[in-house]
Amino acid sequence: MRQFFFSKGPDGTERFRLFVPILAGATLRERIIGCIGALIGIGLTGWICGALFGSGPAVPLIVAPVGASAVLLFAVPASPLAQPWPIIGGNTISALVGVTVAHFVHQPELAIALAVALAIAVMSVTRSLHPPGGAAALTAIIGGPAVLSSGFLFPFVPVALNSVLLVALGVVFHRLAGRSYPHKAAAPATNTHGTQDPPAPLRSGFQSEDVDNALQALDETFDIERSDLDVLLREVQVQAAVRRHRALLCGDIMSRDVIKVSEDTSADEARNLLLAHNIRALPVLDHSGRLLGTVGLRELASADTSIRESLSPAVTAKVDDHAMKLLPMLTDGTTHAVIIVDESRLVLGLITQTDLLGVAFNSYL
Repeated sequence: MRQFFFSKGPDGTERFRLFVPILAGATLRERIIGCIGALIGIGLTGWICGALFGSGPAVPLIVAPVGASAVLLFAVPASPLAQPWPIIGGNTISALVGVTVAHFVHQPELAIALAVALAIAVMSVTRSLHPPGGAAALTAIIGGPAVLSSGFLFPFVPVALNSVLLVALGVVFHRLAGRSYPHKAAAPATNTHGTQDPPAPLRSGFQSEDVDNALQALDETFDIERSDLDVLLREVQVQAAVRRHRALLCGDIMSRDVIKVSEDTSADEARNLLLAHNIRALPVLDHSGRLLGTVGLRELASADTSIRESLSPAVTAKVDDHAMKLLPMLTDGTTHAVIIVDESRLVLGLITQTDLLGVAFNSYL
């Protein structure tokens, strides 16, 4: 969201200035979604626990560390610290550590320090590091009569129960909001040809070991999966290529005289077209002329008559898309052509690996 406001310049005249809210690491939309998620998650968690146990002094309705867990779960759901096991395991294990320390150490200053330190150690060993866990360990010691009277039940009710409910609500909320949760770390790129060579995008530019060496050299701990960091840096490379060739659009380099077939075309006819025109893929259209998918010799190897059952999903782009954004698609080892379509999926053109190679060649001349 952008807002304009007036300010006076050196000459006394009023000028428009653009105000952009400062939101660390997110857009305003993402933060609003996080706020709504926390509202629903904490509200329902408290309501369910209240319905189960009431709001009397015997058992706390909800523990304060769960509020901090909600911040991570709904505001930064991709964080390794915000995944289900760190939330549930980290809070429960830390509370258990705190109760154990309180049972054996009766000097308050020593107990609170020891509880938090041991909680970090145990969470690290169990791969459940979760910042609110430190607060859960502390709460087990300074939580007052209700917590002390619960004893070793406290880590499970309400801490574990709160955490499980919050995570379950978080999974449902993120699915409804179109987010991926639990976060799946990016899968490593693989060679689709079954050979020992690394995939083409990994043979140039930075290597995975460069990321490891950089992390080791910085000697810092970052709140991001190692594989996600690799993906992020490779996307930076793509965006840099787009910036350098900002004016180059798909419509500028696409082939417009596209060889295409209908869904009723026979497998033999499709093979003959591929061989006659020395091309790798044919766009396949439905009866209204809209793109259904693509077919190549690989798909046709198992086709007997019609090609309808042998289609592969088409990789598509728009005429006004930046051409360099197609680089990851055309270097994945399987995609030989990107089909340029309009809003109705009518085929306007096609861009192949050769087209992008020609652009790269001309850029060095």
